[in-house]
Amino acid sequence: MGMKTKIALGAVVGLVVIGAVSANAGDDGTGTTDKGTSASADRQPGGAKDAGADSGQGAGKAEEAEKAGTKLSQAEQFKAFVKENGTAQEKEAVSHVTKVQGADKQNDILDTADVYTDFTGGLMGEGSGPAKLIASAFADWKQSENGLVTVYDADGELLGNGQF
Repeated sequence: MGMKTKIALGAVVGLVVIGAVSANAGDDGTGTTDKGTSASADRQPGGAKDAGADSGQGAGKAEEAEKAGTKLSQAEQFKAFVKENGTAQEKEAVSHVTKVQGADKQNDILDTADVYTDFTGGLMGEGSGPAKLIASAFADWKQSENGLVTVYDADGELLGNGQF
């Protein structure tokens, strides 16, 4: 085979692989695309299955929201999880979280989530230390085969990141 034929064949195979991966990343036939919420709660100590009479106020807040027909935002869910399961340092750091994006959509291929905080000063500011704690707490909350969480300050500047 000539060089041009090998390159063309490689491109076709690459496109087929990309198509197969993207087709498998879609709906799995269960009617929901939210793989992380219940599965990660089952894997966590004190998760949804273990939450009993001694569950913290974060779980009570989630139950109240479900009864009222509203759904907690991703940031509120994250804060409730850390309030129930986090260390004192993690609770302090997560209290600065204002918004979480991408935590509800996971496909275990390339999961990314963004956490926004009210810290200022970027990488050299006051939030760089707590950003590591926030990323660590996020990894406790959500699990992925290949996930990356990025923490930003109030101006959208990068504070830190971590795998989950």
